[in-house]
Amino acid sequence: MAKRKIKKAVLAYSGGLDTSIILKWLQDEYECEVVTFTADLGQGEEVEPARVKALAMGIKEENIFILDLKEEFVKDFVFPMFRANAIYEGEYLLGTSIARPLIAKKQIEIAHQTGADAVSHGATGKGNDQVRFELGYLALDPDIAVIAPWREWDLNSRTKLLDYAKEHGIDIDNKGQAKPYSMDANLLHISYEGEHLENPYAEPEEAMWLWSVSPEECTR
Repeated sequence: MAKRKIKKAVLAYSGGLDTSIILKWLQDEYECEVVTFTADLGQGEEVEPARVKALAMGIKEENIFILDLKEEFVKDFVFPMFRANAIYEGEYLLGTSIARPLIAKKQIEIAHQTGADAVSHGATGKGNDQVRFELGYLALDPDIAVIAPWREWDLNSRTKLLDYAKEHGIDIDNKGQAKPYSMDANLLHISYEGEHLENPYAEPEEAMWLWSVSPEECTR
């Protein structure tokens, strides 16, 4: 099926490996102008580096949006979720999930502000995040085009992503070494997913304990 002609797309952009590659891929595959949107949800030091990376990849300063959404996130999303006792499968507090509707909402607002005709996200084609993003987009603007690269491209492994980054001169962290998992953080929590953790016999590594310590290291 032929790609829809896109003039400008708003990308939910963290500055990490996946979204940095998506930024370049949108420019090449859709030949469109890209607007980056980074939501500051309390994840820490990765917010401002995202601006630097976007500039380095040719994004205009006026097309880089970094919004402090911490108060809105807690007030309008986290607290109502707690009051509703929304716990997935009886144990997961939806820390990553609850942020997606807010990000989608702001993407649509930025799309309207900048005259963009598309939005894009980096959620994979096998999880629920793609649904959370896209239902939010379409509820707020049914006519907006949605670009989900993981359902279109053939970069279906971390190795291929790293090769693409090297081929196109995309600066990534850790000198091109693939991490065994990816991390998503906000004020509420940190979640991890990826190759290492897809093995049910794998235990969390010590480096994953960023806000606490492992039970073995706890002291009274």
